Amino acid sequence: MKHLHDIPSAFKQEFANPRLWWTRAVVIGMAAIAGLVVVGFTWLAEGALDLFLHFNAKAWWLVLLWTPALTALIVWLTRRYAAGAAGSGIPQVMATLDPAVSPADRSLFVSLKLSAAKIVLTAGGMLGGLSLGREGPSVQIAAGVMLAARRFLPRHTQISAHSLLVAGGAAGIAAAFNTPLAGVMFAIEELSRTPEQRNSGLIVAGIVLAGLMAVSITGNATHFGVIHPGPIAMALALPGLLVTLVAGVAGGLFSRLLLASARGNPLGRLSGWRSRYPVLFAAVCGVLVAGIGIASHGATFGSGTGATRAMLAGDSSMPAAFVGFKYVATWLTVWSGVPAGIFAPSLAIGAGIGHDIAQLLQYPYAPALIALGMVGFLAAATQAPLTAFIIVMEMVDGHSMVLSLMACAVVASTVSRVLSPPLYGALAQLQLQRLPQAPTSQTTS
Repeated sequence: MKHLHDIPSAFKQEFANPRLWWTRAVVIGMAAIAGLVVVGFTWLAEGALDLFLHFNAKAWWLVLLWTPALTALIVWLTRRYAAGAAGSGIPQVMATLDPAVSPADRSLFVSLKLSAAKIVLTAGGMLGGLSLGREGPSVQIAAGVMLAARRFLPRHTQISAHSLLVAGGAAGIAAAFNTPLAGVMFAIEELSRTPEQRNSGLIVAGIVLAGLMAVSITGNATHFGVIHPGPIAMALALPGLLVTLVAGVAGGLFSRLLLASARGNPLGRLSGWRSRYPVLFAAVCGVLVAGIGIASHGATFGSGTGATRAMLAGDSSMPAAFVGFKYVATWLTVWSGVPAGIFAPSLAIGAGIGHDIAQLLQYPYAPALIALGMVGFLAAATQAPLTAFIIVMEMVDGHSMVLSLMACAVVASTVSRVLSPPLYGALAQLQLQRLPQAPTSQTTS
């Protein structure tokens, strides 16, 4: 019959085609390299933060000089040499996937040069004690590495630049969090708009391999250890719902605030001053972040991973106002214009919400509420509930809370959608404004 599957032809196509094997080797090889680059970036960023904390412990006042000076330098370098490296990095990858972006314009958003700049500048932000994460930057870094594979692929390959960008961005999440499954979900939920069925297996293999490169080097331990959430029963329903709603509202308002800042809306005159004197504005933001760090006894410096671990471990020494301090410090860091991700700070803010509500209600199993707060705030801030749920589940080995975490992510994300449009999609549209305008459509600003 005409439609019978021809096994010999299929075997020849899949296993006896040297061009196909070369394509597979290039994609898998570049995915492994992307994973290694993200691991190296992780080591550099965490080492920079450790160095900052070391000197801050010896001379607490030094941060009032060091942080603003380094913030101003990073913003100057970013604007002068690598404008496409500013911000998270996820909007840049999403913008590059837009059909309006021609191959010639991709380097405005994703390239090896921007990947290198992102590594150095984000690590510089950690060295300054700014409240930022490295996971969003990892997406842009890995996407730049994967896009470079295009030049090594055979002509007329079926692997498109779109596929490479999706694979690279997802590989960045997988390697940054040691969560390969979350990388795959991130590709489906946030990046992939036109999945290519024939190559999906190869792309997923590349994403998983990048995550496994991180696991093989840093170990298979979960990022925040193994939590002990206690009995998952009706007693968790009311505290869990309260955490979910608070995290959803707080995350939605956080997303709205970041978007307003990017668009130049908040505090009118300050936004105008930022556009006229961006380096000086960055220095002022650095002073404020330093002041918040001192007021919080150092709890808000860096990504917040240490604070999250401490709360999950039962440390009750967190400042009472940690959530507010971290919230504002992260906003100021992003508003300053430095390359900065929000994943890790969002997890810390969410953990603080769960921790505070556990203390308020005297709930005996605080780790359960902390995990719900983490997934709720991250899902609300990013409006990517499935990615947020899987990231947190893998990071805390929270398989016993699968249904609770999933429900929290969906509800918090739904609450957030009432308060703010999707953060990364809106920021990607702002990135597209950097595309060169055709001469006939130019207007004076």
